[in-house]
Amino acid sequence: MIGDCKIPFLDEIYKIEGPGADPITLADGQFKRKSGPECKYCKADPEKECRFCACRLCGGKQDPDMQLLCDECNMAYHIYCLNPPLSKIPDDEDWYCPSCKNDTSEVVRAGEKLKESKKKAKMPSASTASQRDWGKGMACVGRTKECTIVPSNHYGPIPGTPVGTMWKFRVQVSEAGVHRPHVGGIHGRSNDGAYSLVLAGGFEDEVDRGNEFTYTGSGGRDLSGNKRIGEQSYDQTLTNMNRALALNCDAVLNDEVGAEAKDWKAGKSVRVVRSSKGRKVSKYAPEEGNRYDGIYKVVKYWPEIGKSGFLVWRYLLRRDDVEPAPWTPEGKDRTKKLGLKMQYPEGYLEAMANKEKKGKKQKRPSVMNNCRRTTQKRRQENAGSATVTTPPPPKTAKPSQDDAEGETYQLTPQQQWLIREDCLNKKLWDEALASLMEGPKFLRKTEQIFMCICCQELVFQPITTECQHNVCKSCLQRSFRAQVYTCPACRHELGKDYNMVPNKILQSILDQFFPGYSKGR
Repeated sequence: MIGDCKIPFLDEIYKIEGPGADPITLADGQFKRKSGPECKYCKADPEKECRFCACRLCGGKQDPDMQLLCDECNMAYHIYCLNPPLSKIPDDEDWYCPSCKNDTSEVVRAGEKLKESKKKAKMPSASTASQRDWGKGMACVGRTKECTIVPSNHYGPIPGTPVGTMWKFRVQVSEAGVHRPHVGGIHGRSNDGAYSLVLAGGFEDEVDRGNEFTYTGSGGRDLSGNKRIGEQSYDQTLTNMNRALALNCDAVLNDEVGAEAKDWKAGKSVRVVRSSKGRKVSKYAPEEGNRYDGIYKVVKYWPEIGKSGFLVWRYLLRRDDVEPAPWTPEGKDRTKKLGLKMQYPEGYLEAMANKEKKGKKQKRPSVMNNCRRTTQKRRQENAGSATVTTPPPPKTAKPSQDDAEGETYQLTPQQQWLIREDCLNKKLWDEALASLMEGPKFLRKTEQIFMCICCQELVFQPITTECQHNVCKSCLQRSFRAQVYTCPACRHELGKDYNMVPNKILQSILDQFFPGYSKGR
């Protein structure tokens, strides 16, 4: 038996604690929390203002019963700090602070038109008085297709695009792979070189002699305020695209005084496109759209002070292409034989015709009725006096021999031998060779015939199946991983253990017709 035993149920275990806790004072020493402070900015210091855990406007932690919490950002606001201030807590179930609340004047109700945004209203284009036409906005239109037969860093001509090919808009030039940027004048990489450029007459002191021209580098212009073209306002530097074009010259790079090529024909090739915008300074520019003018080489480059008074970098380029220039008699005859005409975006001509048709004013009915009565009266008078004979239709001129005949695509002996060796695709090659008389269109026909049914691109590492269809090896492997063991084109059963052996002969032919396309895959 334990002496003086007392069960402390009533005094200790069941003791009711008083409300609240003892106040913490500085005399108690530093208060150690069991967990971190709720606010990482003020560390829950009651004497410190904080715009994150207290009022968003004044930062004060007083009057917590007079604070409103935003239902969007969850920030607190004193009702007397708002503008205008509130006299009491609103009865609304949801409340939003001035930053999160939508402007009721900008809300588009059912049946109303979409209103102009504040951002667009602040842009310079909203208040400018310029009437300049930026090509119907086609400069900012995204590409609907992309050139895949050659990689983006391809030097030299694009297979199937002869000299003299014309496009209405720059976006089409980009889709063809001739010059990929929509707006930029130079396409290249500062550590590799330039692949193409566009002559658009952007600088007033450029000289164009056709087979040779001077080109001014990019930069040195203030394009702030949503401007595309601005006056020269500072010096150009041999960096970025300027450096890329300088690397095409067959000389050691010199960013101080420039350099001249030892052998200008040994430099890297540059595809040159002339734009109709350069017509004001060059007679060699096309009258409409954009035209591919062939391969040029950089002869030399140097810095000089331009007419604007600022330093610019100049480049001298000279033509080095086996195909005749489109402004020469030989080039005009070749353009005529190949049937090269202006290429428009799909549906563009129809849209312009409908727009012009809607813009014409219809004649008034009264005038039309008077014209009909006058015409009927004259016919009656002519019928009673004499017999009207209808003139025979004019004879149509027969097409000349030059119009009927096109430029035949010339196959090399090695290409002819490879085509004969590709016995598995003899039927397809017979179909492709039938278009040799159409010149460069032969390559487009070949690209369509040997297009992979899966990726819709020219076949790479082609697998010629038993059913004589060509599929990319990677596409067929992807199909087999999905447990589909049939031909993607005709669903012919190939079997789970089908041996995928690439057709190396076909791959060799395609590499010759479309040089560099394998690198892009």
